[in-house]
Amino acid sequence: MSPSPMAVAHALARLRLAAAASRAARAAWRGVDRDAPGLSWVAALGPVIAAVTGAQLAAARTTEPWLLNLLGEDPDRPESDRLVPESLAGVTGDGVPLAQALQIPVFTALSLVTKGLPIVQALARGQLLLDLMVRTAVADAGRAADQVGMTTRPGVTSYIRVVEAGACSRCIILAGAEYGVSSGFLRHPRCHCGMEPVTREHHPTAQDPRKVVDAMSAKDKQRVFGQAGARALDEGADLGQVVNARRGMATATVFGRKVHITSEGVTRRGLAGNRLQNFAKVEGQRYRVSQTPRLMPEEIFRLADDRAHATRLLRLHGYLY
Repeated sequence: MSPSPMAVAHALARLRLAAAASRAARAAWRGVDRDAPGLSWVAALGPVIAAVTGAQLAAARTTEPWLLNLLGEDPDRPESDRLVPESLAGVTGDGVPLAQALQIPVFTALSLVTKGLPIVQALARGQLLLDLMVRTAVADAGRAADQVGMTTRPGVTSYIRVVEAGACSRCIILAGAEYGVSSGFLRHPRCHCGMEPVTREHHPTAQDPRKVVDAMSAKDKQRVFGQAGARALDEGADLGQVVNARRGMATATVFGRKVHITSEGVTRRGLAGNRLQNFAKVEGQRYRVSQTPRLMPEEIFRLADDRAHATRLLRLHGYLY
């Protein structure tokens, strides 16, 4: 198998969730008042945040059933190491609350207007950015859930990259690449590639990037690699020379801050807050808030000394029950 049908179906289900959230966001964006885009978008933001959060939660909730169906029960896995899906909803992959992040498209549009771009074109640019952010947020939540779920299963030794249909050149060249179970997932904005766990009993045959390219139509090759690149590949050029694999790729925690944290779930009422403690009253907050930074999952994977350390940190920061 290369990869398993369940892994492909799992990735496609996430893609559909991201698309549904994007449709909801676009519908709200179309109602933005051209005369007062900032105020009208803030007024419309509530249902958009709910739609994206719901899609993130649905994506994260598929992880445990998927791993159970794919790998069966892991007798060495403690019951306390179950994923908390809610811990990954309501924030972007790098820890920014959706309520804050989803205001960026309208700020971007307003900035373009001040630079002389007509409002219609500025709003169109803002919509494109909104679509990118929404789809990326849902995909990141799903992948983080998969990685947390795999990390807590002792039998999982690594994962392979599962490339979606219609993937870009940067993803295709990484198709089938195998990584340590707690290695950060390389992705670009709006990337919907997934991962499949590897165990002693379950070792799917990795996708071959060259075979992925050879199976593409001439039209798709030109779309993905450009006319010159497609021609070079047809003439036998090395795929790695045509594509810079890591250009534009990053993990969810490499976006301008040394340590990525989130403020979500750190009040006394939140699971992470109760574990992190160190509470203080913060202006504008109804409940006391933990002053201990809450790390995002990929930041935990980056900082942990080993798998046991990563699991302890995931539990401490509220990603495991």
